[in-house]
Amino acid sequence: MQTIPVTTAPLGLFPDQSQPRLYDRAVEVLRTAHYSRRTEKAYLHWIGRFVRFHPGQHPREVREQGVNAFLTHLAVNGDVTASTQNQALAALLFLYEHVLKEPLDSLEGVVRAKRSRRLPVVLTREEARRILNELDGVHRLVGLLLYGSGLRLLEALRLRVKDVDFGRSELTIREAKGNKDRRTMLPQIAVDGLRYQKEVSRRYHEEDLARGVGSVELPYAFARKCPQAAFEFGWKYIFPATGISRDSRSGIHRRHHLHESSVSKAIRAATKRSDITKRVTAHTFRHSFATHLIESGSDIRTVQELLGHSDVRTTMIYTHVLNRGGQGVRSPADFDDFRSG
Repeated sequence: MQTIPVTTAPLGLFPDQSQPRLYDRAVEVLRTAHYSRRTEKAYLHWIGRFVRFHPGQHPREVREQGVNAFLTHLAVNGDVTASTQNQALAALLFLYEHVLKEPLDSLEGVVRAKRSRRLPVVLTREEARRILNELDGVHRLVGLLLYGSGLRLLEALRLRVKDVDFGRSELTIREAKGNKDRRTMLPQIAVDGLRYQKEVSRRYHEEDLARGVGSVELPYAFARKCPQAAFEFGWKYIFPATGISRDSRSGIHRRHHLHESSVSKAIRAATKRSDITKRVTAHTFRHSFATHLIESGSDIRTVQELLGHSDVRTTMIYTHVLNRGGQGVRSPADFDDFRSG
């Protein structure tokens, strides 16, 4: 991960000290608490913007008043969404509580960004088939898992060899959103492709061991408890990258998983070739998975478990999608008396 300095000049943990740096301390606390790389990048981004919003002032000096002003600025001048403003707030609460050890009191008078209610883009079964048929090789296989198992893109790319159970037709998703594990179905149409990918991963594994770069990134606690597991085939990614890269955290040269940008680019191109005008992303397949399951009569609680939602209300959004487009209601323009008039 490419990190960005919090400010152009070193800002210390305390206003009258340049060392230790505030930025370094924030990174240390984030990694000690095992925050994901994406959360780390997002929090450092918002802390940096907050510091730059108050030039010449230390966060210990501006506290609630400074946070209020910054969040209001984001809503009024930055025109950010409610979720973006909430992410910025979470980053600043983390800064004060865990990095500076000075938790904030209540925040009052903040102008809140408007929360927009957006329905997810959902493909028809035919549209999903057309796009998947325009994908090739490993990109098509990933697409099949997004649509056939309801995975998020990174959940698919981070699948390990040991997490694919061919006997039970199950996938185990480890450390997903909210640091939760879950199981979901393995679509039969993807079995042969995953068996092939397993052998591709095995070949890379053996080659990397011979070159002395055969380790793989492990979950934090397990990496300390059983470091030798990093060299075991079961922990290798089903979708390995084609090259070796340097881990930005550990500095170790190893083989990571396939980068999400290549899959996203392939899906955009396949959608264009399919002549589908909907705005389709990798996540659209997950939305379509849930909607099509509910359409076919699956219980909402079952769909909730397969998606890994903590709250069934999150899953209920797909019942609203079902009611769009007149699927459950007949348009008055189609009544016989209107036609004959």
